[in-house]
Amino acid sequence: MLPLRPRGRADICRAHSPDPAPPVPQAATTTRAAQLTIWRGFVRNSLGTGVAVVARAAGALLLNKLFATYAPAGGLTLLAQFQNLMALFTTLPNDGVHVGVVKYLAPLRPGSPRYRLWLGAAAGLNAAALLVGTIVLAVQGLLGWGWASLGAFVLGIALLTAQGLLGAALLAAGRLRAYIMLSVALAALGAGAASITLLRGYSLELVLLAYLLAQGATVLPALALAARAGVLQHLRWPAPISRVAVRGLSQFLLMAVSTLVFGKAVEYVLRDHLMATYGAARTDLWQVVAKLSDNYTMVFAAVMSSVFYPRLAALGAQPRAARTYLQSVLLLLAPVLALGLGVVFACRSWLLPLLFAPHLARAGELLGPQLVGDWAKFLSWLFIFQLVAKARTGAYVAVQAASAAGFAVLLVLLLPRYGLPGAVLAHAARYGLVLAACLGFYWRAKGASMRHENAA
Repeated sequence: MLPLRPRGRADICRAHSPDPAPPVPQAATTTRAAQLTIWRGFVRNSLGTGVAVVARAAGALLLNKLFATYAPAGGLTLLAQFQNLMALFTTLPNDGVHVGVVKYLAPLRPGSPRYRLWLGAAAGLNAAALLVGTIVLAVQGLLGWGWASLGAFVLGIALLTAQGLLGAALLAAGRLRAYIMLSVALAALGAGAASITLLRGYSLELVLLAYLLAQGATVLPALALAARAGVLQHLRWPAPISRVAVRGLSQFLLMAVSTLVFGKAVEYVLRDHLMATYGAARTDLWQVVAKLSDNYTMVFAAVMSSVFYPRLAALGAQPRAARTYLQSVLLLLAPVLALGLGVVFACRSWLLPLLFAPHLARAGELLGPQLVGDWAKFLSWLFIFQLVAKARTGAYVAVQAASAAGFAVLLVLLLPRYGLPGAVLAHAARYGLVLAACLGFYWRAKGASMRHENAA
């Protein structure tokens, strides 16, 4: 896919030889050809995930529309808080263990002894994370709900986590079509169950639990697809736990802990603070902007996780090729994302009432800073994915911690002065600073790496 190769001593000597053909234009042509190749492959593979992305986005949009129209005032914010609570439980498996599973299982043959050890370690870490989360939830309570609801919530999370692990194994095995089918089923069942229960007038508690349990039910097709792909062959229970595999996956788990503490938890606390300060109905205006952001963020994250990250991880032993790939994708996405987000802003006057409800159209006043922050966030993710691919746990945690700390300071400064708009202004400033820092460190590291390669 990438025609470039590292330059050796012979290449350097030829570059300084009295050859009448100048080398610079040829190098530029090669670079342009490599970029075009990368762009074509990236776009082609991204379109391959289009069905899953469209299904998930459509399900989320339908759910948001129904809650904005039929749920009581503040219902949209309660939906977001419940989804945030789900994320608090699934971040460690999805953003940690499963990311590591894709990296370590990809070069292994399904069913081989090493494959089974990595898969068993992943299942053990997921179970431990679920146990810790259940204990915390039992102590803190579940949105004021009873013990029966808590049990149903934990069951749904367990099923959803198992489905996520099977999906990661399918992705590592290159079964992208099966992975897409699971994503479509997840979106359809979750949105369908929530829509039916909401329209029939059930309480929001039952609606939200139906949404979770229906998503968890996708573990059944996941088992069937995994068995067909050979992912489950030769598995035994109980399986031995490999310390090497646990240590390897724990690096990604630590990264996910930082995402949980400095990302999902911060978002949960912020929403809780806004509801307490401005009321649930007014917070719905901020939540509309955040929900719209979540929809296209989900699309972007799905493409990057299934197309960009696996390719970047595969180039881990080829730093120059990895840099070329990252830079090419960056040059492609920067203008494309700016154009797409600009269209969203231009259409805000009719898009927000269409996707949510007419009385929430005033949320358009908050949309501009949110879109600017999202553009910077998406581009900064390219560099952060590089840290994940290299398993640079310390650097990843440091970025997350610094970003959350900066966000907290910005909220303290901007919320009292600007009120609810201060939340989106803080978001834009946060990721603008993160992107600037990522670019600075990347170009500095690139210069040092190129000097080292030339010296060698």
